[in-house]
Amino acid sequence: MEAAHLFRSTLQPSQLARLYQSVREASIGLSAPLSDADATVQSMPDASPAKWHLAHTTWFFETMVLTPHVPGYRPFDAHFNFLFNSYYESVGSRQPRPSRGMLTRPTLQTVYRYRAHVDEAIGRFLQAMPSPAATELIELGCHHEQQHQELLLTDILHLFAQNPLRPVYKAPEPLAVDALPCSQAAYVAFAGGLTSVGHSGEGFAFDCEGPRHQVFIEPYRMADRLVTNREWIEFMADGGYRNPLLWLSAGWARVLADSWWAPLYWEQRDGEFWTMTLRGAQLVDPDAPVTHVSYFEADAFATWCGRRLPTETEWECAAREVTQDGNFADSGRLRPKPAAAGDRLAQMFGDVWEWTRSAYLPYPRFVPAEGAIGEYNGKFMSGQFVLRGGSCVTPADHIRATYRNFFPPETRWQFSGVRLAEDHHA
Repeated sequence: MEAAHLFRSTLQPSQLARLYQSVREASIGLSAPLSDADATVQSMPDASPAKWHLAHTTWFFETMVLTPHVPGYRPFDAHFNFLFNSYYESVGSRQPRPSRGMLTRPTLQTVYRYRAHVDEAIGRFLQAMPSPAATELIELGCHHEQQHQELLLTDILHLFAQNPLRPVYKAPEPLAVDALPCSQAAYVAFAGGLTSVGHSGEGFAFDCEGPRHQVFIEPYRMADRLVTNREWIEFMADGGYRNPLLWLSAGWARVLADSWWAPLYWEQRDGEFWTMTLRGAQLVDPDAPVTHVSYFEADAFATWCGRRLPTETEWECAAREVTQDGNFADSGRLRPKPAAAGDRLAQMFGDVWEWTRSAYLPYPRFVPAEGAIGEYNGKFMSGQFVLRGGSCVTPADHIRATYRNFFPPETRWQFSGVRLAEDHHA
């Protein structure tokens, strides 16, 4: 079988240079509020230090672009291939993921110098009109870095939530809470039938978003907004975390093992629910979308409601009806917000990643790319579930209707939430 082509870039060299510069500057901006200690500590094995994110994304450009495509290129530091490789087995051994927080050296300032060194080399390389294969790797590296920008924020939130001082990433701004609850969710009907899903291949997409293919779906209905904190509190009050009949077996085992009783970061103070945010501890906004819940929790809530989660195909078909406007990282809010009134399908993009009931599996005719790049997505197509739509910490120009995020079903530290669906037969 032939290895899959990544995508067909539509960017001119000048456009790619601007994209590269804007993405690299955005990462530096995200790290600006952090001390060297903030950027070094690792809060759990699934998270990475901010300093590591900044260095790893730079390592990607150095290892995947400069070293193989620029004759005579000399790496900034020969040790960095071990320190900042993530999971590319074909590239060599690496620092164990759970021990990334042990890297007190290099310092954050050294990582900044590393980034400047690679940025200068990429700038010269782009001026030399590199081959289409090399430019596609640079474009892939930009979107890879945007993924790590989101991870940097989610990982910092998890880190700061472990600190009893509840430090803030960004200055607190108490958010207005509407005294009136949002309206009852309505359900939008879709006819079903034979449809095409997946990316066309023109313009950037990750390899797992294609090939485009046909799928038959039954008629269904999808909620016009996300599940809110107010609705989640009702689930909690009705014993949702105490009723094993609502849960998948593995989910119930996790409830018992980890003493889940509410979404991650929630706590009670004087009878009120508070949650840790990137702006510090704040009151739970009852009409904002619930977030930091696992697939297991999302599935249990849907069962409690007598409904289900949408499939990723259902979600993608519904998303064709709406614009990709939303509450993304660019807004600076860094927290989900209530749905606007009157939208047929609100909050499809931004606010929270939406769990689907679809396992993360290859599309028909999917073949990983050759070499190390083939390890990017395909090797993770087991034991994970697909999320769609982006979140309040996703860069706005990073998302597409075909974008497939994926995490293990117990994952909670991401900005992940719930939209309900149901079967519909007229």
